Amino acid sequence: MAGLLRRMWKAAPLATLLLALGLAAAGFFTVRTVAFWIYWSDPAHRDQRIEGWMTPGYVAHSWRVPREVVFDAIGLAPGPGGHRPIEEIAASQGRSTGELIAALEAGIAAWRAANPSAGDALRP
Repeated sequence: MAGLLRRMWKAAPLATLLLALGLAAAGFFTVRTVAFWIYWSDPAHRDQRIEGWMTPGYVAHSWRVPREVVFDAIGLAPGPGGHRPIEEIAASQGRSTGELIAALEAGIAAWRAANPSAGDALRP
């Protein structure tokens, strides 16, 4: 194996480096995807009680609703600001965390009532 790498490096050092970087990136994203799948397949992470430390994206994954539903419920446009915790978003809007969580729960309940079978495709 070391001999093969040495020959590759002598023949085409830039191509060898690019191959190594590509393989490292593929390995990283494979591990990340598997970890994500394992985490969200655990029933304990589904429909979790919404808490202030959660981000809108986390809530959307846990409750299996489109991100837009969560962002609409809290009055926030999807974008870079959506990675902040709910308690931080509430403070920036001058609302209490409980008030924002209640708005989220109402928005999720309304979406689920209007789309009773939409989440079935997302359920493992």
